[in-house]
Amino acid sequence: MDLALKDIRRHLGKFIATIAGVAMLLSIVLVMNGIYQGNIADGVWLIDNTATDLWVVERGRGGPFNESSRMPLDSYKSVAATPEVAKASPLVIYLAQRDIGGKSQQFTIIGYDVFGGLGGPGRIVLGRAIEAPHYELVADRKLGLALGDKVPFGTHDYTVVGVTQGAVDSGGSPLVYLSLPDAQEVQFQQDNRALIAARAANLKRLERAGYSAEQAARLLPLLASSGDTVNAVLVRLAPGADGARVARHISDWLYFNVYTSIEERKLMLEGKLNRMSAVLGLFRVLLVIVSIVIIALIIYVLTIEKIRSIATLKLIGAPNGVIVRLIMEQSLALTLASFAVAYGLRELIVPGFPRTLAFLPQETTATFVVMLGGGVVASLMAIWHALRTPPQLALGG
Repeated sequence: MDLALKDIRRHLGKFIATIAGVAMLLSIVLVMNGIYQGNIADGVWLIDNTATDLWVVERGRGGPFNESSRMPLDSYKSVAATPEVAKASPLVIYLAQRDIGGKSQQFTIIGYDVFGGLGGPGRIVLGRAIEAPHYELVADRKLGLALGDKVPFGTHDYTVVGVTQGAVDSGGSPLVYLSLPDAQEVQFQQDNRALIAARAANLKRLERAGYSAEQAARLLPLLASSGDTVNAVLVRLAPGADGARVARHISDWLYFNVYTSIEERKLMLEGKLNRMSAVLGLFRVLLVIVSIVIIALIIYVLTIEKIRSIATLKLIGAPNGVIVRLIMEQSLALTLASFAVAYGLRELIVPGFPRTLAFLPQETTATFVVMLGGGVVASLMAIWHALRTPPQLALGG
């Protein structure tokens, strides 16, 4: 007779409720694993999915992701003239928040040379890439836009011609791709009333400096802010080129910072993602520890509830192996069933979760092994207590 199975059948409702409670806790642990890896996956997505060999940014900056970088638009021409460079393309990248689809949404705008330049969308699942020089955009599906939708940016409407899947920035916000001049216009465009106010203020400054009204009007354009800048230049090397030598040449002669994609990834992991990863990792460890403690307490309590029955088994001469088997089988059944239910709950949570969840098989396996090991350790504690139970306890002694 399998006493563990018989006891489970006798208290089936309690056992199922216990499995449900432990499974919900374990599902949080599994989801936290996905959040931790998803945070890293989002952080480096744009770096990994941009077909470039080198990132050229403003001198002394860790840009364009961790720190703002601004370069003259024509700087890409100087980079393109560098020996062993096959192509150089300007890139604009900045965070924006606008009303889209009836609600305020945050996203990152990517502006690139749509006529053969680097940095364009690479995961278009619907529609096409941008082909016109103005007023077309490609947006990620997370924004809720469909092909043909009109999106107002400033004084112009932009038509959605393509939809991407999973294209996000380091914060998990969706990406919106525009042509380079459109992205610059959207970034620096001001409201008409703001322009009028700025113009009037600049005229007063020039007049106070002693210029006549006619001279001030001529000098006014020099005080206007210019959008003729980019945030980075993407470089594709010629076949057989030495990337380190090209990077040194650009750094020494053009006075820019140059990073490979591997270095950009390292900057992101050690910069913007570092603290968040540390916080999520700490929470993950704490959740695992709490889960193991709770499982241990549950198994121990289940054993204590059967302590008189165990004493009865010892009184009638049952060997210790029967008692060990009873406790160990129930512990393993509880742990395995809870993990299986938790895995199912995780799969239900993934589609509706607002952030990217990335699961590594080895992490899931490690979590399972740790939980199973915790259940075994808890069983050993319960077994130690059960084997010390005196048989006379069954008689009320």
